[in-house]
Amino acid sequence: MIQQSARAVVFLALLTALPAARGQGGGGPILLNEADRDRCLAILREGLNSSDFWPAMHAAEGLSADGRGDEVRAALAPRLAAEADPQRRCGLARELVRAGDLSRTRVLLDVLASDDPHGHAHACESLYKVNQIGDGALLRKAMERTNGGASIKSVMAAAALMRWGNPAAASHVRASLNRDDEAVARTAAWVLAKLGDSRDIPALQAAAKRFDASPGRVYFTHALAALGDAESRDALIRNLAADEPTVRTQAAEFAPDAGLSDLEAKNALVPMLLDPNLDARVRAASALLTLARPKAQPAGEFAVDVFPATEANPRYSEGSVIVLRDGRLLYATTEFQGDSSDFAKARIIAVESADDGRTWGQPRVLQENVGQTNVMSVTLRRLRPDAMFDGPIGFFYLVKNSPTDLHAYLRISNDEGATFGEPIQVTTPPGYHVLNNDRVTVLSTGRIVVPVASSANGARNDHYTSSCFLSDDQGKTWRRSKTAVDYGKRGAMEPEVIELKDGRLLMHVRTQLGHIAFSESADGGETWTEAKSWGVAAPEAPSTLRRIPSTGDLLLIWNNAVQEGEGHGGPRTPLAAAVSSDEGKTWSKPIVLESNLQQTYAYTSLIFHHGRALLTYYVAPLTWNPLSSRFRSVPIGRFYEK
Repeated sequence: MIQQSARAVVFLALLTALPAARGQGGGGPILLNEADRDRCLAILREGLNSSDFWPAMHAAEGLSADGRGDEVRAALAPRLAAEADPQRRCGLARELVRAGDLSRTRVLLDVLASDDPHGHAHACESLYKVNQIGDGALLRKAMERTNGGASIKSVMAAAALMRWGNPAAASHVRASLNRDDEAVARTAAWVLAKLGDSRDIPALQAAAKRFDASPGRVYFTHALAALGDAESRDALIRNLAADEPTVRTQAAEFAPDAGLSDLEAKNALVPMLLDPNLDARVRAASALLTLARPKAQPAGEFAVDVFPATEANPRYSEGSVIVLRDGRLLYATTEFQGDSSDFAKARIIAVESADDGRTWGQPRVLQENVGQTNVMSVTLRRLRPDAMFDGPIGFFYLVKNSPTDLHAYLRISNDEGATFGEPIQVTTPPGYHVLNNDRVTVLSTGRIVVPVASSANGARNDHYTSSCFLSDDQGKTWRRSKTAVDYGKRGAMEPEVIELKDGRLLMHVRTQLGHIAFSESADGGETWTEAKSWGVAAPEAPSTLRRIPSTGDLLLIWNNAVQEGEGHGGPRTPLAAAVSSDEGKTWSKPIVLESNLQQTYAYTSLIFHHGRALLTYYVAPLTWNPLSSRFRSVPIGRFYEK
């Protein structure tokens, strides 16, 4: 395989290296006896230690899927350090990511960003397989630069973006299925086998007929089998005993997608454990182990009340989530004690999830109450703009001493949130400085921007101006912006800052005038324009704004209903989302995330991970007491539904 052309190597590699887990049929898990299971693991370990590079990567994939990522990391990390070939670097980095070291995603992005095109298609393929895209910009560029038509590189870039809900990427993959270039068409078929559905069957059948005389027809057959086509499923089972090793290998890769039954697996896959071809043995072993595991849960939207209110702790609110290097989620929030008032005693606690938020562990204290009143409003952020899943984590929070004394602090972790260093005061001037949860922005320049709403005479003065505290040394020292933003009535409250594509900054603020207001900065947050209406109706409540990595669009989360004449512009319900493809000038029709008008929802946090928007926010009755903290996971594609 190494002597083949780069294009052929890329295609063969991508045809034999994606985790299969859909299982279209076959009922529950197959029953794998202990002897066969031990044989499967022995084959995967043999493959991992083999000098045959791609079978070694496929074996690593199988071991990681079986929960043995520690073995894979120990075997592959030294090889990556010594490897110079960009294609092989992609393979090694990809399997290290799958084995639980997400920081190796940086290797894939660096290969894609390099001037040497030798590894570009491999980088796109690998990013697709590990479900990571960085900020999406490199992949969008790779998809769009097709030189008049699709290429394997553009299809794989589109595949990675398709997993993250990019509708244009999905269209690109499906259009590529109709290309005359067989390698491009079958690459698209391979992707649709994993990401498509039964609606893609007619197009795949048509493509199979177009290439009926080609040995490559099996790729379309196996894709059809994965999507539930019965005739193709039977053909896949026959191909497990084909004369050609690459056909047997690919059939074994797709066997879990086709959902082989217990009997089918034992009749067709178990004999392959003795196959003379190492890659076929590895794929058969991986397929058997996959089929023996419970099927993955559906990937739809779900919500979990991670911190339900109790009599002792009637309020959990103002949270933030970060992805750790090993893929766990760390979710921190404020735990109030005995009362739900902003001035009740409170501390900051955190829990972790190892399954993307479906279940959570036991809480631990991140910050005890060191204020005379409380500590609250947490933000968790990587402090470097180039940090993917490594580098220092900043833990920002408020220390409240009185209605006239409120300050933001920063503690830094260099061990993935296990411990945090001594506090650094961010807001140094005297006063009452409100930093909302999940509001700190790290600019592309490395500057850290902490937007705050300040009241010179304290909370009871009840008029706020918004400014920013800036750090250019990763949080060691801070200074205040030269100008501040004001607005009518209660002023400019609870600001958030986002970096626009042209480098300007946009600050949006809560107001009492029935809409969101905004201001802009052309100098990194030093000075700000006069605020004006953004044209987005909202009650007196905070909103959250982020950039969707897969599309580059802006996503706004807010309460999109205003009741004129009601206090605070009406209750904070429903909770809605809208998308802007023109940097906030216009917005799509809102979709509703929370529709119960007898409950209120606010103080949202938002990150993106594995093609999903991960949100937290408080949930409370209209009486505002008690308040629980909810986690919601939403596939990004939902924001583009019409």
